[in-house]
Amino acid sequence: MAMAMRMMKGGPSMAGSFARLCAVAGAHMRYSTAAAASATTTTVTTTVTSPPGHGTVVAHGDPSFLESVDIYFDKAAAIASTTPDILAQIKACNNVLKVQFPLKCANGTVELIEAYRAQHSHHRLPVKGGIRMAPNVDADETMALAALMTFKCAVVDVPFGGAKGGIKIDPTKYSMNEKEAIIRRYTSELVRKNFIGPSIDVPAPDYGTGPQEMAWIKDTYEHLQPNDINGSACVTGKPLEEGGIDGRTEATGLGVFFCLREFLNDEALVAKLGMTTGIKGKTFIVQGFGNVGRHTVDYIYGAGGKIIAIAEADGGLVDESGNGLDIPAVKAYHKKKGTITGFPDAKTMKFAPSILELPCDVLIPAALESQIHSANAGNIKAKIVAEAANGPVTPLAEAILEDNDVVILPDLLLNAVS
Repeated sequence: MAMAMRMMKGGPSMAGSFARLCAVAGAHMRYSTAAAASATTTTVTTTVTSPPGHGTVVAHGDPSFLESVDIYFDKAAAIASTTPDILAQIKACNNVLKVQFPLKCANGTVELIEAYRAQHSHHRLPVKGGIRMAPNVDADETMALAALMTFKCAVVDVPFGGAKGGIKIDPTKYSMNEKEAIIRRYTSELVRKNFIGPSIDVPAPDYGTGPQEMAWIKDTYEHLQPNDINGSACVTGKPLEEGGIDGRTEATGLGVFFCLREFLNDEALVAKLGMTTGIKGKTFIVQGFGNVGRHTVDYIYGAGGKIIAIAEADGGLVDESGNGLDIPAVKAYHKKKGTITGFPDAKTMKFAPSILELPCDVLIPAALESQIHSANAGNIKAKIVAEAANGPVTPLAEAILEDNDVVILPDLLLNAVS
């Protein structure tokens, strides 16, 4: 995650984004009694307790994800001309919902499911943000991601506040029917608490979710709210036949590619790194072969870039031919096997984190937050780190990378372009 203050340092466009956010939030505070109240009070529907291992620090001694977001915000706020009360309103997470509900599993046992939804800012409505399914989901992570959504919407000037949701499960360990039951119950809880609706809060896919889960959300919402004429707009990322938008699936990866292309085509910028212009012939390492990473790789490969390694949760691939990985072949193998490991035309590495430390021109973390931290940042040999994921670089790691003259292209821009 790049410093939020880069919104100020990144030139008129980024500074203007921060100014717009401050102006809108300020007007909202002046003219809305509800907003003024929420400037000083964060509504927590249920007591939120972070589980062990997800407290104030991560294992490397770095700040937690939420603390990292606050650190970046405070650095930007220190050089902003906006008054402290407006900055406090922008920083605070307005509402956090925690729900717990039982799931009857296929084997007859009953499991308690924990889930969250955070609405960071109501300065513009609806609020917008994805829903992820992952075993490390907690309140702090959800609030941090919701805050980033607010800032990203401001960067690209779309009229939404930020939100995020999470269900604390490993989706690979549940059947399709079990996941459907979880998603539908989660949606019903959001409806009951007024945490979803076309003009209120519009979820989207995120890590561990996709079009199928969004279709279940849409169907459940429309069943519970039959009189809402705009009900199908309660969620984005739906299948095309359910009212989805063509191009939405690959949008984030395409946005990452656009930002990389524009940076690498700037002769003055790349000259400072001792590089030539263009994507063609450059070497890339990508962490994550999900929706964002897979489509980013597609566009880079199509533009002549060499994907020399891909890291996934269960291992990774390293090219040994010197020509880069055959991406269409890797995708076909992944579709057939459900994993990239064992791909015959590349070396499989079981310890994927070490792949990030291999030499390359551009490293693209496109998985989860805090993947580059104080313990491994000094080993990063890339000239450019392009943050396709949300908050993949911790504040301590950022300082180390910048001391080593590594350019960081910020997530606030790269994955906001979608």
